[in-house]
Amino acid sequence: MALIINLVLFLLSCIVLVLAGSWLVKSLSKIASFLHLSEFVAGFIIMALATSLPELFVGITSALTKNTALLLGTVIGSNIANLTIVAGIPILLARGMKIKSRRTKTDALYLVFISIIPLTLMLIGRQLDRIDGAILIVVFFIYARRMYLQRKIFKKEYEEDRVKRKLIFLTTLLFVISLAILFFAATFVVKYATALSIDLALPPIIIGIFLIAIGTSLPELAFGSQAAIKGHSEMVLGNLIGSNIANLTFILGVTALIYPISSDFLLFITAGVYMLIITFLFATFVESGNKLYIKEGISLILLYMFFIIIEFYVKGLIA
Repeated sequence: MALIINLVLFLLSCIVLVLAGSWLVKSLSKIASFLHLSEFVAGFIIMALATSLPELFVGITSALTKNTALLLGTVIGSNIANLTIVAGIPILLARGMKIKSRRTKTDALYLVFISIIPLTLMLIGRQLDRIDGAILIVVFFIYARRMYLQRKIFKKEYEEDRVKRKLIFLTTLLFVISLAILFFAATFVVKYATALSIDLALPPIIIGIFLIAIGTSLPELAFGSQAAIKGHSEMVLGNLIGSNIANLTFILGVTALIYPISSDFLLFITAGVYMLIITFLFATFVESGNKLYIKEGISLILLYMFFIIIEFYVKGLIA
């Protein structure tokens, strides 16, 4: 009975996430227009950090309870989910996404290099300690500074009357309310996903990789699906790339500063290497042309299914 109740509450939380994502897209588009920011920068600076709040919440909670394997699994699983199903589904819904800016392609390559850093630090010490955490936070702020310095390059022209000044307060208020709903809905998704995982008796890193990672990736999926349908492809890509960078640097860094991050090494290395491969393939898709096609969206979704098979196979080997 408890399993059914947790499942129903989990699904209800997911529905609220989708609705909040729809409101968030509308308000963010208007804010980007008012500030004369490009969709990509708006996606990175505003949404990438905003939709990473659930991962940050999981990280702080897991660090305080000394169960950091949960966060490590969540970050790796969330990043893989972001670049497969969370990218693939919007591509299918929009019947392909155009890549308008060369900067988007460059940032996809930056994501590949940044993905290597936490994996290397983990391999060196078999954990991420406070020094590693500080390094990751520095990397995040270096990248954020790069985005800030390039804000003028990313600017694009908007009609002056597109967003009137008297409406910006209401738009900002809608954004804040939508963001709060998104955050609390994601919190409940994580809560009930954790309850479900206890009923299923899965190890912490597997719980993080699948149930909680999917839950914390729902804001990106809700936001990305709505934005793609409305034709904001650059915003979708900026959100995915920025969210993954924030997860790998800022989220892991803050958590490691509170308590060292460690986990079952075989499960970690399997998931970590697969994440790096997925990141490289995603960057290749973005770099290879001016559009992400339906066939590439299908390929990304299939890669996630393949990941599930591999991870449970490895879990069976160490069981």
